[in-house]
Parts: sequence; C-alpha cells; structure tokens
Amino acid sequence: MVSVVTGGCGFIGSHIVDRLLAEGHKVRVIDNLTTGRLANLDHQKGKENLTVYQLDIRSREEIEPIFEGVDYVFHLAALADIVPSIQMPWEYYSSNVLGTYHVVECARNAEVKKLVYAASSSCYGIPDEFPTDENAQVRPQYPYALTKRLGEETVLHWGQVYHLPVVTLRLFNVYGTRSRTSGTYGAVFGVFLAQKLAGKPFTVVGTGEQTRDFTYVTDVADAFYTAAMSEVVNETFNVGSGGTYSVNRLCQLLGGEVIHIPKRPGEPDCTFADTTKIEKALGWKAKVSLEEGVQKVLGNIDYWKEAPVWTPDTIDTATKDWFQYLGDQ
Repeated sequence: MVSVVTGGCGFIGSHIVDRLLAEGHKVRVIDNLTTGRLANLDHQKGKENLTVYQLDIRSREEIEPIFEGVDYVFHLAALADIVPSIQMPWEYYSSNVLGTYHVVECARNAEVKKLVYAASSSCYGIPDEFPTDENAQVRPQYPYALTKRLGEETVLHWGQVYHLPVVTLRLFNVYGTRSRTSGTYGAVFGVFLAQKLAGKPFTVVGTGEQTRDFTYVTDVADAFYTAAMSEVVNETFNVGSGGTYSVNRLCQLLGGEVIHIPKRPGEPDCTFADTTKIEKALGWKAKVSLEEGVQKVLGNIDYWKEAPVWTPDTIDTATKDWFQYLGDQ
C-alpha cells in the first residue's frame, strides 16, 4: 500500500506516519514545515519506505505528482491555533480550505481507496449537550474553527458528488509526544510543559474547573488507520478519550504551582466527545488513560525545552485580539 500524509512532519501526522510504516505502507509525506518539524521523523530516517516532500498544499501543481499511484490519503496539513486565525484569516482560509480543495482533487484524480480528513471538534463551538454527538449544532466561534469546518464540508461534498471514498474525524483535545512547540500561544499541554521545564507556574485559565476530553495521540493515529482500512465511507466520527478531565487535574498530574489568568470568550466550559458512533461503526475505542498519557509526555519533556515560556503578561499581550473580536459573541 502507498499512502500520502499531508502534514506528516507535524504532531499527529508524524504519529500516523509511524503507524503506517509499522503496517508496511510506503509513505509519502507532504509538509511545508510551517509548523511541522523534520525532527519529528528523525527516528524514521533512512527508511526506504518513507519520502518527505517539502511542499505546500496551496500549490496544486507542486503536490499533484505525489499522488500518483497512491492508495490512501491522510489529510492533516493545516494551520492551527485561535489567535493567529483572527489576525491572519487569509492564511488560514487559503491553507485549510483552498489547500483541502487541492488535496481532495488530487485524491479524486488518483482514484484513491480512501481519504481520511482531520476535522476539529471546535466546529461545535460551545455545545448545548455533553457528551456531544455528531448531530450537535455546528457553530464555529473563530476563523480556525470555521476553516476546519469548511474543509470538512469540502471533503464530504466530494464524497457525495464525486464518490470519493472519505471519512472525517472530529478530534478532541489531542495531546502527547511531539505536540507543537511553535511561538504561538496555543494548546494547554505545550504551554504547561514549557512552564514546568522553566520552573514557572502553570497559567490556568479561569478557575481550572473547566474540563477537556484529552485524547492521546497514538489513540488518534489508531482511529485514522482504522477508518482508512474500514469499508465505511462518507461518514463523520468524533474521536475522543471516553472521558473529560479538569485542567486542575492535569496540573496535579504534571506537578507544579498554579497561577490564574482571566477566562476567555468563545471557549466552552467542557469538551466531551460522544464516541458511540465510532465505537459501533469501526470498533474503535481509546486505550490510553490520562494518567498513562501524562507519564509518557513527562518521559519526553525535553522535547519542549526550546518552546516559549508563557507568563500572564505575555499571554495578555498575545490574546488581546481574542478578547477584542470574540468578547461580544
């Protein structure tokens, strides 16, 4: 089997590459290295079944030849994080929407067996019910969430109209080794791990009682592989851990002092995936508990030694646009 992984040098993408290589696939990675890192695949260096192409999915002419003779496509290339999406909407739209159009067209022309798209649970906005199932109302709160949702709609529409075999996976709060260390203020794990290494307090938003469906990255990679190898097409599934855990609990597991910063608009008090659908249709269920996952991350904490160390003051500066544009929603 030959597989393309867009964003394969990134956090989740590199773990999918690991899984595919372990299963005997020939893997072609497409990554422009905006947020991905070649170092995330250093442990696979020299593998004859792996080829990395430093290309941008916004250029269809460049990426189309990579799809020749491909069986499976795992589409993860995207820009993430809330604040930059507010500040640079075109960058997000062109990458996450236009780029996705290019990927599905390349996949369609290559007549692939399956395309699996990394959708985002941020499409639900602030849900009315928990756990949240796939029929919940879609109401993105910021441009990142919108562009990931528009990408998902594009993928599903190509499945409907052109009969491209697709599955979209709405991911909930993925964490684990190799999560991003970019200079953008983003996911809680990266922020906390850099703070722990620097001996600084964890900057907890609000009371810390808000809960998140923290899902370990190898479980997520398993969901992608399971979806690709299944007979199921044109479906959307939540991918979550089966639980929801407070930020305060995460701080206890990581071990460190805490300082509180203001609660932010547009953020739900809870994220919690209803995974009934994927369990029934694909037989997939998360295996790694939060306690196990945190220990795995702490065992590789040096990965975050070059990540920025955020303080209440620098977070306040970085999130000004967040409060300005989302505060009246």
